[in-house]
Amino acid sequence: MKKTEGSTPTIQVLERMFSLLDVLAAHQDPVSLKDISEQTGLHPSTAHRILNDLAVGRYVDRPEAGSYRLGMRLLELGNLVKARLDVRDAALGPMRELHKLTHQPVNLSVRQGDEIVYIERTYSERSGMQVVRAVGGRAPLHLTSVGKLFLANDDPQRVRAYATRTGLSGHTRNSITELSALERELSRVKQYGTARDNEELELGVRCMAAGIRDDQGKLVAGLSISAPADRLEESWMERLTATAAQISAALGHRG
Repeated sequence: MKKTEGSTPTIQVLERMFSLLDVLAAHQDPVSLKDISEQTGLHPSTAHRILNDLAVGRYVDRPEAGSYRLGMRLLELGNLVKARLDVRDAALGPMRELHKLTHQPVNLSVRQGDEIVYIERTYSERSGMQVVRAVGGRAPLHLTSVGKLFLANDDPQRVRAYATRTGLSGHTRNSITELSALERELSRVKQYGTARDNEELELGVRCMAAGIRDDQGKLVAGLSISAPADRLEESWMERLTATAAQISAALGHRG
């Protein structure tokens, strides 16, 4: 990893960890502890200790005693980042076109654990609503249209586990806070293939969402339109689903 001015980590153990990963990344084959120590300038005992901790987290593998290579966890994380970047790149143009039609915020979100994360948004002052959750903002799955898409994609046991973990806490009087009500809502989502938020996250704001799938058919993101409750038009749903399908096709999905 090439260091630029001001980019050196302020925590010494992190700087050492980065240097160890850089050495492993520079070699296709496993690297001995002796070579790692020489190339990083770290004492063998220090390098050994940090590498062992990285191995616990699967960031480093030990194919045999005394040698190390990069672990599968880095590949998993890299694939997550790649998928999100690809989705954003594929979505931005179609999102802008959809915004021109609706003049309302168009959001691109992905799932991260029990929340959705907004990774892109197109909006303008003409929408007549304030954007509360900026790019990078999070919201509970069960309170959002995109979140409901992801929950509907889970099996019933996982939905119940989600309800237990989160307690289905609400944000407004319209929030779904009972498992039976959530299950009925998710049944409708499965039936229609789209989802809605009826002022469940924020009073005065309604949303509609459609899913985006990759070349393996996996639900990787959701596209949604947000609008003041009295301005959300049902006619937008057809265009929304078509736009989500367009983005999915760009990711290689053949639906």
